[in-house]
Amino acid sequence: MKRFYDKKNNRLIYIDKASNSNFWDKHWSENSFEKMYPLFISPFDYVINNSKKYLSPGSKIIEGGCGIGQQVFKLQNTGFDVVGIDYAKKTIALVNKFKPQLNVKIGDVRKLDFSDNYFNGYWSFGVIEHFYNGYDRILSEMKRVIKQDGYLFVTFPHMNKLRKIKASRNKYALWKNNETDKKKFYQLALNHKQVISDFEKLDFKLIKKQHLSGIKGLKDEIVFLKNPLQKIFDSSNFFGIALSKIISFIFNKFSSHSILLVFKNQ
Repeated sequence: MKRFYDKKNNRLIYIDKASNSNFWDKHWSENSFEKMYPLFISPFDYVINNSKKYLSPGSKIIEGGCGIGQQVFKLQNTGFDVVGIDYAKKTIALVNKFKPQLNVKIGDVRKLDFSDNYFNGYWSFGVIEHFYNGYDRILSEMKRVIKQDGYLFVTFPHMNKLRKIKASRNKYALWKNNETDKKKFYQLALNHKQVISDFEKLDFKLIKKQHLSGIKGLKDEIVFLKNPLQKIFDSSNFFGIALSKIISFIFNKFSSHSILLVFKNQ
């Protein structure tokens, strides 16, 4: 995957395969379906803990861009009234077949088929960064369907301190707005301060910021650490998982791959 630095917008642009609905259908079909669902929900799960902190049991939650619905599965099994929507039709068909108890359906985060002020909460896991031309339409729909005093939880790759240092030292090729590359656009690593500003313009109030996966940020950005950290990152045994969490805890503010922003709808 190629990465370019977009100096004008202070963000990274990832070029590989276009992240359209066909891409996601193929991506999810290549994984072992059942293995994507947790056997038990960890007491340290940030999704569940944040949801419980701000929303009462039975609250209506939407996950916009749910993929195969792992988060819908976790939230539903924790007592929330959850619906997941995604535009990858084959993926949704798989979920409907193998997990019929989950309420997931075909939909577009840019044009939701729900009435105004319908949901108490909205989770968006790694979605807004996949739209090269911006997330304005997604944001407008978030604002429309979330009740007043409801909550928005949004995660995305961001320009952490390590990436900013590399950009300042010209460690990335500069983005030249090449049409050939744009056709292979995969995702962005966004400037989270700009994202916060954009959301605040629609009267969302930032109430929490949480750095995620410091180990992934390290392995993706420091070449000589990639192989050893990848083994730890991929590990499924207790010691590997524990070590991964320790490394992330230590380096999160420096190298977090993604960031979670929690907003309240004013």
